[in-house]
This record gives sequence, C-alpha cells and structure tokens, in this order.
Amino acid sequence: MSRASRLLTGLFAFTGTVHLVRPRTFDPALPDWLPGSKRAWALGSGLAELACGALVAHPRTRRLGGYASAALFVAVFPGNVHMVRTARTPRARRITLLRLPLQLPLVGWAYLVARGG
Repeated sequence: MSRASRLLTGLFAFTGTVHLVRPRTFDPALPDWLPGSKRAWALGSGLAELACGALVAHPRTRRLGGYASAALFVAVFPGNVHMVRTARTPRARRITLLRLPLQLPLVGWAYLVARGG
C-alpha cells in the first residue's frame, strides 16, 4: 500500500470514528435544508468515511475507494460553506473559511490513490 493510501485510510478511520462517537460535533456543518435529522446525517457521513477508508485499504477495491473518497470530499463541500456562512464569531468564520480551499487537494489526493499513487 502506498503512503498516500495509508494516510487516506488513516484519515477516514479517524474522522469516521469521530463522527460515530461524537456526532453532535458535526451539527454545525449540516445545513438546515438537508431532510431528516442532523444526527442521522452525521452518523451516515461517518459510516461513509469508514467505508471509503476500508475500500482504500484493500488493494482490490483501492481504485473504487479513491473515486468514492473524491466524491465524498466534493459532497461535504456544501457543509463546509454552510459552516462559513453560519459561524458565530469572526475567528470561527476565518478558520472555516481557510478550510474551503483544502477540499481541492483532498479531492486530488483521492484521485491520486484511485490511480495507484
């Protein structure tokens, strides 16, 4: 397994676990226009992260996992924008605003893994 694959697997193992153990942490990232409960979305996204990590970890599914990871990074972008728009303090707004450009390298990282990097 490449270093990029190991790191992506580790990232998803960590963040997916946090979503399941402390789902309320992610409530601010979830826009009100999402149907259903925020808790269900937080738990579901944690399961999606764990699934992406598992797919990336296995050689036979790594390519699919890389593409699924890229899609997940794109899918959570509206939540990151929502956090910027609803931040309660200027400091929180700056921090969340700085996160937005990080999505592009994350998508690139996932594509790198999908292509065998």
